[in-house]
Amino acid sequence: MLFNSVAFLIFLPLVVVLYYLLPNKYRWALLLAASYFFYGSWKVEFLTLIVFSTVVDFKVAHWLHRQDIKWKRRSLLAISLVSNLGLLFVFKYLKLFLPDIDAMQANIYTVDHPLQGLLVQGIYFSIPVGISFYTFQTLSYTIDVYFKRIEPEKHLGKFALFVTFFPQLVAGPIERFSRLMPQLKMKHSATYAHFKNAFRLMLYGFFIKLCIADNLAPLVDQVYANPGNFSQLHVWIGTLAFGFQIYADFAGYSLIAQGAALCLGINLMDNFRTPYLSTSIGEFWSRWHISLSTWFRDYLYIPLGGNRVKVFRWGVNIMLVFIISGFWHGANYTFLIWGGIHGVLYLIERVLRAFQSAVKRFNISLPAHRFFGLRPLKYLPNLASGIVIFAAVNLAWIFFRIDSIEHVGTHFGALWSSTGAQTLNFTWVIVIVLVIFVVFDILLYNKRFDRFMENKPLLVRWVVYAGLLWCIWAWAGMANHPFIYFQF
Repeated sequence: MLFNSVAFLIFLPLVVVLYYLLPNKYRWALLLAASYFFYGSWKVEFLTLIVFSTVVDFKVAHWLHRQDIKWKRRSLLAISLVSNLGLLFVFKYLKLFLPDIDAMQANIYTVDHPLQGLLVQGIYFSIPVGISFYTFQTLSYTIDVYFKRIEPEKHLGKFALFVTFFPQLVAGPIERFSRLMPQLKMKHSATYAHFKNAFRLMLYGFFIKLCIADNLAPLVDQVYANPGNFSQLHVWIGTLAFGFQIYADFAGYSLIAQGAALCLGINLMDNFRTPYLSTSIGEFWSRWHISLSTWFRDYLYIPLGGNRVKVFRWGVNIMLVFIISGFWHGANYTFLIWGGIHGVLYLIERVLRAFQSAVKRFNISLPAHRFFGLRPLKYLPNLASGIVIFAAVNLAWIFFRIDSIEHVGTHFGALWSSTGAQTLNFTWVIVIVLVIFVVFDILLYNKRFDRFMENKPLLVRWVVYAGLLWCIWAWAGMANHPFIYFQF
């Protein structure tokens, strides 16, 4: 069930009404049933994977809590790691090591061998929606129990709700048990404040998804399909359009998820904070997909030693985290390169900062242009730094969006010297909604849309609401594009 579907616009109000009509002690069961229904509407067979992950981590956490022998605790943690990462490997990465098969062969095999065919279809052509998200969410729970940061949940049904809570089930944000579980157990009342802010979040989320991401998608698809056919200017337009598309698509999903959860009185964490206004790679990753970047920080980077190790080891840790975060997105070497590019940029940034500190400490007078043609970050105006980071991030997105490494050279070649004559056919509508989006992004720097609107005069608020609603009604993309991050 897609957020941008009529079915969801019926499903959510129905769940909300039933939720507040039921006594508090039965609400968890309603939300669990709704979450299973929500996920099963895609492919009911894959519910077995969620149930498997839920039961394994629930039992492992209880065994861990009762066990004090170190090697046994490590063995139990290994069961959770192997189970969850094993699911990811089978359904996202195993096909890298298997012979190629086309969809027709798989369909023929499925007719003759229904059960085995289902597995083949899952491995090759149908990655279970949200598997990367809910496996990481349950993993964080087990790891926190292992390190005795939290007590294990005693109620299997309520733990299952933590794993499957439908607003954030398929594309995050990846919530921590200590933050989400208490809210799921709390008695919530229907309040005007919650519905008001939920409306604001969902309104802006739908606007940027339907009016920005869905309108840019056809342009991006055309350019990435045949970059050599387009003029150089239009290759650049299509390339930059993907940066805005993926941002609007994923941030839009996150806002709708936050709004849907807030209808039930539950606050999900912010997943985006105007990342394209960043002036450094480090800042970009503190603003982009925050739930994933903090997950890798807490459960991979810090256990590897964080910044407490020697410089060389620290550099290796940084590259490892970025490369793994790239590989988390899918079974394609382009994702590894994308993650590696961000890792290299981050390390260069840290070297420049160290150089800057040395210059300041020893009061060295050094012409900026002699340092590899770059000026230390402190002396770059924020606007220039922002432009450099925006350009670097968007060029790196090429590796994220491209189908295979073989096509990378073609795309970059078209950026620098395309001989194509084809142009993109985009209307003034796309320009208008994109300008609105950029203006809002600047105004929302370090703010969330609902809180930004809170203190505005009544007339201003309703003019904005009416304008966004009209844009959605009049200028939403013609095609209903699935959210990009559903494939991860």
